[in-house]
Amino acid sequence: MTEPTPALRRVIGVRGLAAAIFNITIGAAIFVLPAHMAAGLGPAAPLAYLVCAVATALVALCIAEAGSRVPQSGGPYAYVGSAFGPYAGFLCGVLLWLGITLAMGAVATVFADAALGLAPGLGGALPRAVLLIVVYGALAVVNIRGASLGSQVSGIATVAKVVPLVAFVALGLSHVRAENLALGSFPSLSRLGESGLLLMFAFFGMESALQVSGEVRDGARAVPRAIALAVTGVGALYIAVQLVAQGILGSALAAPETAKAPLAAAAVQFAGQTGATLILIAMIVSTFGFMTATMLATPRTLFAFAVDGYLPRPLARVHPAHRTPHVAIAVQGVIVCAIAITGTYVKLAVMANVAILLVYLACCLAIPRLRRLDAGGGAADKPFVMPGGRVVPWVAAGLIVALLVRATGEAWLLTGGVMAAASLGFLWRRRLSRLQPSGPAGHPTS
Repeated sequence: MTEPTPALRRVIGVRGLAAAIFNITIGAAIFVLPAHMAAGLGPAAPLAYLVCAVATALVALCIAEAGSRVPQSGGPYAYVGSAFGPYAGFLCGVLLWLGITLAMGAVATVFADAALGLAPGLGGALPRAVLLIVVYGALAVVNIRGASLGSQVSGIATVAKVVPLVAFVALGLSHVRAENLALGSFPSLSRLGESGLLLMFAFFGMESALQVSGEVRDGARAVPRAIALAVTGVGALYIAVQLVAQGILGSALAAPETAKAPLAAAAVQFAGQTGATLILIAMIVSTFGFMTATMLATPRTLFAFAVDGYLPRPLARVHPAHRTPHVAIAVQGVIVCAIAITGTYVKLAVMANVAILLVYLACCLAIPRLRRLDAGGGAADKPFVMPGGRVVPWVAAGLIVALLVRATGEAWLLTGGVMAAASLGFLWRRRLSRLQPSGPAGHPTS
């Protein structure tokens, strides 16, 4: 009989949890999405932000409750596995890896565009590919040499990405022209759904912060308050950036030549080339921070799958000197680099959204099941129960489904193919475990 998992110390307050959600959610998307939102919705773009903020808050409540009921490492795939079994949990883990890997590729395209934007003479497909190969090659080498070194490289201050956005809003507000924000006809639900699917990419990440729900003081009160603070803060910043950029540039915000760096194009209007350069530097800092952090963590998923027998054994090799999963790191770097070189930001973001939204959907559907199983009910600290708990999971699931139906066939084909391959791997691994001879105590022999 295994010993029960020791209770976690509850030391995180409302402000600490809200700051963590805010920090993880604000990333690279805000630097490029205003142009795409303007192209799809025009002055009605803030409506899509509101829809996504509501959907994010509802999903966050579901993940928070699941995290308090299943306080295990692994995050969403541990919650789903506890509710629906190991196969569902495994698929959830695969989808998380797929979503993060596609997001890495999408963010890398933003990084390359911003970096080459500082040197316009180096534009073009070849310099972009060379830059991505060099950067991801360097990140792979850094992480192979040691996790601590990789962690130091990824420790880029949050202030470096938030301060330029706040300054952009504060300095640009007086240059907004009201006629550029005049709302004509409302967009159709179809266009709103398509734009919302892309925009959800900007709201991803809060599930990582909410994995510490079991360490929050007075979780029943603190978690919903932290979610409200963080989602309100993130939504307000996103909407403010959209309004300022659109108020300054008007219809020019949706122009193709503006799409790669819309905030830089807007900053030129009130801060000259210096302002545009500062925005580009902020884009580089924010995206590089994401790239370094994900290159540190994501290859460990490939390594874990290989250790468990779901992927080829070479991915489970450990470097003899540095004691890092060097093969998994190298393979992850090659995959992401190839995705970034051959893909576009919008295409990769939508594909990542499908994978992550399926994980979110599974987490929402897991809540009723975890309640029926009374997961976490016997612990000394009672699990967090979300307000409106009977309704919220189903409303959140409905919003997710409404967004998923707008996904492209290409995104569904990729996601379905990966899930099919993962399912075959799971069945093969289970078959091997059944065929493997057992030792005297009933354990498989090595």
